Amino acid sequence: MRKLLLPFFCLLQIIVVAQDEDLRNYDHVYKPNIKSVNFYAEGLLTSLPLVDLNSNASVMLSFDDLDGDVKNYTYTIVHCDINWQPSNISQLEYLEGFSDDRIDEYRFSFKTINSYTHFELRLPTQSMRWSKSGNYLLKVYEDEDEKTLAITRRFMVVDHKVNILPRIVAPSNVSKLRTHHEIDFQVDYEKFPAIRSAQQEIRAVVMQNGRWDNAVMELAPNFTRLNAIVFDYQDKIVFPAGKEFRFIDLRSLRTRSINIASIEEYYDRFEVTLAKDGKRTDNPYLSQNDLNGRFVIETLDQADHDLSGNYANVLFSLYSPEPFYDHDVFIIGALTDWELKPEFKMVYNSSVNGYVGKAMLKQGFYDYAYALVPRNPKKGESTLPDMSDTEGNWYETDNSYTILIYYHPFGERYDQLIGAVTFNSSNP
Repeated sequence: MRKLLLPFFCLLQIIVVAQDEDLRNYDHVYKPNIKSVNFYAEGLLTSLPLVDLNSNASVMLSFDDLDGDVKNYTYTIVHCDINWQPSNISQLEYLEGFSDDRIDEYRFSFKTINSYTHFELRLPTQSMRWSKSGNYLLKVYEDEDEKTLAITRRFMVVDHKVNILPRIVAPSNVSKLRTHHEIDFQVDYEKFPAIRSAQQEIRAVVMQNGRWDNAVMELAPNFTRLNAIVFDYQDKIVFPAGKEFRFIDLRSLRTRSINIASIEEYYDRFEVTLAKDGKRTDNPYLSQNDLNGRFVIETLDQADHDLSGNYANVLFSLYSPEPFYDHDVFIIGALTDWELKPEFKMVYNSSVNGYVGKAMLKQGFYDYAYALVPRNPKKGESTLPDMSDTEGNWYETDNSYTILIYYHPFGERYDQLIGAVTFNSSNP
């Protein structure tokens, strides 16, 4: 169903809110039959879904429905503020064309053990196009009549007005010198004189490896000088460096790649057992190329990655002579949307002296890590995934960082995204 933008947008927003009681304003999958959700700037498989406002660039969504049939998936996009709450503007002001539309591009799997339907969506489309910069939340619904949420994904549209100059500096906290990355940056706004009061109008967000769960949000400038806005904090824009990610190469289920102990094929499934992992906290740093926590769907067994990739039940195991009594262990990465998903929670098995967990993954190349989360967090204790006791932190680790600059002038009703840059810690 396609709905033109109507002047009764207030009433429509009330209806949508009533239907979206379970809405999570971050990357999330609401249906167990939906797998392998990927969202990126088209042509850049491991990129953030970030595109320029005045360009022909698109963001690309793809996912599989393991039910293997045809469903009516519809979608809409919502403009959001810096904190991912709906902006105080109507769809008429940020969308051109229809307010929602149907995902018409789908294909069926072939030469696979299990059937699935592969859906794709490129945005913007001829019938729906954004007109303003800023944060957007893509909402995908199953059944255009009932409109039950299936997927939400964040993406950004940037209207480049300023230039961002980042640098990695030694952490001001001496205890973090060997384990963390600290970031300073300045914003050159010489070509954008509209900024009158940077302290009130400018805010920044800094992300590590495309993660929103541990992003540093709503940073105000320290000071301005000439045509530069300076962000130079002490022990605030700081991230644990971690280590290069562990990886699984599932591109072939015919031959075992490194880190795979066995592959078993049955009439209705593949079972893959990974070699037992160990804790890496005391291991020396080892430089290796990784995807900074992301994944790529690909198969070497067939010609078509999207339609001929098989799904496999993958058994993970982490050696640990003793369990973590006060913490739970999770597998995390882009493969979990950086969420603590129940299906990626590990359980302790004393017979194998370690934690085990099983997840269904499509053929591809995946980065992942093990993280601890407090089982009963104390007041003020962080509930973010902590990799310090499973992976370790080394300042030599090469991470990807993204800085986003938002502009909200006096009297305006939404946050503009006027600058964005992504860089690696080894080469800022």
